[in-house]
Amino acid sequence: MNQQIGLIRLIKAFGYSLAGLKAAWINEAAFRLEVLSSIVLIPLAFWLGNSGIEQALLIGSLLLVLFAELLNSAIEALADCISQEPHPLIKRAKDIGSAAVFIAMCYTVLVWGLVLWPF
Repeated sequence: MNQQIGLIRLIKAFGYSLAGLKAAWINEAAFRLEVLSSIVLIPLAFWLGNSGIEQALLIGSLLLVLFAELLNSAIEALADCISQEPHPLIKRAKDIGSAAVFIAMCYTVLVWGLVLWPF
C-alpha cells in the first residue's frame, strides 16, 4: 500500500513539474530564449567536449541557467501576486533573483571559456 502511495506522489510531482515548465515556457520570454539556446548548445557541448567531464560541465552550466531562471520566474510571479505596488522588499527580491540568473550566466561563460579556450 505504501509503495502505491509513494508512486502516486511521484507521478503527481512529475505532473506539477511539467505544469511548471509549461507555465515558464508560456509566460517567460527569457526562459524560452534560454531553452532555445540550450537546444543549440547542448549538442554542441557533446561535439566540443573532449571527455565526459567536459561535456557534463558544459551541459551542467546551461542547466544551471535554466534552473536559476525558473527560480527567478517563481519569485517574480509570487511577488507580483502579493502586490503590484512598488515596494522596496519586492524590488529587492526581484533584483536578487535576477542576480542569481546573471551569476549562472557568468558561470556558463566561464565554463565554456575554460573548456574551449586552447591553452
